[in-house]
Amino acid sequence: MRTSPWRGAVIAALAMSTALAALPAGPAAAGTATRPATKVVDGRTQPVFSYADAVREHLMVRTPVDSDRDGHKDRVAVDIIRPKETQRGLKVPVIMSSSPYNDTVGRGFEAERKSYDAQGNPAKFPLFYDNYFVPRGYAVVDVDVTGTGGSDGCLTVGGAADVAAAKATIDWLGGRATAYAADGGEVRASWSTGKVGMVGHSYEGMLANAVAGTGVEGLETIVPISGVSSWYEFARTNGAKHWNNFASYLTTALDTDPPQKCRAVRERLQAGEDDTTGNDNAHWHRRDYITRPAPEVDKVRASVLAAHDINDYNIRIDQLANWWNALAERGVPRKLWLGRYGHADPFDWPGRRAQWVDTVHRWFDHWLYGVQNEIMDEPRVDLQTGPDTWTTQADWPAATSSVPLHPAPGGSLALSPASGTVAFTDTKRSEADLTADPSANRPGRLAFLTPPLRTGVRLSGTPTADLRVRLGKPTSNLTALLVDYGEDERIDWDRDEPQNRIHDGLRGLAEESCHGASTAQDDACYRRTANVTARASSEVIARGWMDAQNRHSLTTPEPLTPGRSYRITWKTLPADYEIKPGHRLGLVLGGTDADFLYFEDPTGAKVAVDLGGSRVTVPVTAAGGLRDSLR
Repeated sequence: MRTSPWRGAVIAALAMSTALAALPAGPAAAGTATRPATKVVDGRTQPVFSYADAVREHLMVRTPVDSDRDGHKDRVAVDIIRPKETQRGLKVPVIMSSSPYNDTVGRGFEAERKSYDAQGNPAKFPLFYDNYFVPRGYAVVDVDVTGTGGSDGCLTVGGAADVAAAKATIDWLGGRATAYAADGGEVRASWSTGKVGMVGHSYEGMLANAVAGTGVEGLETIVPISGVSSWYEFARTNGAKHWNNFASYLTTALDTDPPQKCRAVRERLQAGEDDTTGNDNAHWHRRDYITRPAPEVDKVRASVLAAHDINDYNIRIDQLANWWNALAERGVPRKLWLGRYGHADPFDWPGRRAQWVDTVHRWFDHWLYGVQNEIMDEPRVDLQTGPDTWTTQADWPAATSSVPLHPAPGGSLALSPASGTVAFTDTKRSEADLTADPSANRPGRLAFLTPPLRTGVRLSGTPTADLRVRLGKPTSNLTALLVDYGEDERIDWDRDEPQNRIHDGLRGLAEESCHGASTAQDDACYRRTANVTARASSEVIARGWMDAQNRHSLTTPEPLTPGRSYRITWKTLPADYEIKPGHRLGLVLGGTDADFLYFEDPTGAKVAVDLGGSRVTVPVTAAGGLRDSLR
């Protein structure tokens, strides 16, 4: 039997916690006055080191790649802040972010950027991590992704060069790579314990996932927030395109170098994406951090504290779900926070900031310092159930069974199958048009409704659309929407008003909260937020898309024979949603979703749906509850 890779880590953690517990909690004992030490109280490291006096330095770390093919290995810009006591023998672990945002779009709700003093050393680090954790005995290391900020090379949108920036820095922190100071001299991380935790949002979260998939020594834990786990599934869903020219868009937004420097790289990226077909290929395989080009998740040695928003349609919830499920299958220690906003950071979720900071604090203390603070004994999942309500549960999703619901003549959605054929034409329709007034006959869609539910029903998991269809053309885009029809006050996650500091269902307030120590250049205070809600008569619970010719393969399309009957099955995005008593569950079928398949053109195919051979399977926490509610 293979020994668990975390067994040794647990033993080491127990040893470390014993050592930490022995450190002086008050004035140093005789003979130890000059020995710097970390202090732990109530399972948390304490702020005993000066933030103002911390060492701040800027270095360049050499990577093993030459992304711009100039004949020199790329060097990446690395900014460090660490307690001054590390110059007197204190060794500390590292909290690291690898980001492409530092000198362009900025980071966090307030779009913070790095800044430097006259000597070229960092004066401001974005976000609260440095302010909060450096006084508690951590170094914070901020890496500019290859091709961005002060780093050499070219951005490769999740490719090997991007991953190499963070991995090489971790290797340097462990004594296995080379870094250079401004004068060209080599610099060693003699102050580092070699233990690293990566944290970051969006692209940064993707890099945490990707670097963990390399199995690099020293990466003990990651905190990926809204991170990509597969770039193909970011840009496409079952062959249906969400993006064209994505590499060009992103590299232009994040790389401020002259265009000619990385033009050849961008052209290769654009060709690799294959926007003409939307098919999967080697370009996308290299940017899948779960299964390809080898089972990357099998190499994960790090524990994972993940966070995501169910209504994040920038980096959709399947990116988290697929990664989470793969980690679970391999027994990776993990914890999850799930919100209901858009593409947001839990630091900005209203009313949860203090709890999130404390969770991240105890998580890093446990995995980087070995503090036994019971964080792994708590419920695994924190889940937002409404604008102001939260719960905890043992895992996610919470569904215990699935219930098939069948579309029927007259627009009903029932427990038993019915016969008949109905049809729609693949046209491009907004979701507002697709979901409006489900009782009406509207072009380009079919709508089916359950009776009003007699009791509340919770969906938790991934619904599946399973249709028997005949097409009038060789392919069609297909959209399946599960909809809660019933008036309610819900988070308005897609409202965007920058002038009013509103986006992702959040409103930035004037009032601030502070988390850590500050200097004149870098304060630890950030705007609080409030919910942005709207009262509406319906809400889409789950969305799913399919290019019919990709029904069997994402790499090799199979056009359909017009008029022939085919069974086409696809998953929607995962959902977690409570449908209230009196509401009705709806299934809407259509062609090209104008809101999410923006770059797709409709085929104009007539899609005939065989009702007797079609159904939608809904994951619920109690199958009997849904059945009883519909009888």
